[in-house]
Amino acid sequence: MRLSALVFAALAAVSVARADEPESLAADLHETVVQVPMIEKGLFGDSRRELVATLYQPDGAGPFPLIVLSHGSPPDPLNRVKTGRYRLIPQIRTFVEMGFAVIVPIRRGYGATGGTYAESTGKCATADYEASGNAAAQDILATIAYAKTQPQVDGNRIVLAGQSAGGFSSLAAASFDPPGVIAVLNFSGGRGGDPARHPTVPCAPDNMLRAITHFAGTVRVPVLWHYVENDQYFGPDYTRSWFNAFQQAGGKGQFVMEPPYGENGHGMFASRAAIPIWLPYVRNFLAPVIQMR
Repeated sequence: MRLSALVFAALAAVSVARADEPESLAADLHETVVQVPMIEKGLFGDSRRELVATLYQPDGAGPFPLIVLSHGSPPDPLNRVKTGRYRLIPQIRTFVEMGFAVIVPIRRGYGATGGTYAESTGKCATADYEASGNAAAQDILATIAYAKTQPQVDGNRIVLAGQSAGGFSSLAAASFDPPGVIAVLNFSGGRGGDPARHPTVPCAPDNMLRAITHFAGTVRVPVLWHYVENDQYFGPDYTRSWFNAFQQAGGKGQFVMEPPYGENGHGMFASRAAIPIWLPYVRNFLAPVIQMR
């Protein structure tokens, strides 16, 4: 694979703002940096810590339905600490224009939050995706709890969304059946992909199948699975099999496989130009669940 494709793939996997980016805030989105409290369980007892998150909202007092937007994870662990906040402003603006508030947490071990990484899957051949997903879910659940304390947020209309590891983590969080969560948007979700060393073939795909089957048993809300045919992290045969396992285990949702996009379709969600491609699916998917509440 050419160097340019590898660079694009690494950026697409996490798509977070660089640590040295200007800290100007988007006033039209009411962008605010907040601290999300959580209790971290450890071998020597529990400890309190905080996650850095960014909150966005439409004009007005609300309360607004909420999207919890979760970032991915770069294949190279050295890049986890080099990232700042996850600021996909065009995508976030799209959600805000739909009437959503958006909160974007940075999970433990990444960029602006830092600290000990909690989501290790272990060795490639024996990757433990269930444990990784459960760890990431704790950060998302803490973010949900914090968001519900905010007066501009409608705690009964919460959508979990994420790309790559963020999509998988959102699915894991939904398996805890958190009150108020009504849907999940899973963009190119998964773990264990590495386009440089094993393009299209994730680590231990059968372990991912088992993890998704386990999570599906307690996911009570519909999930949109949005993937792209030329994803260099997770090939289409794998992602279709994951969705089939999800359905067979009782999960409800819709699977979309887009035609090839760019050199690596894994990063479609992070591309501003691709918003018109996935937005109609999101609108149609969310319309009935939002109106039901």
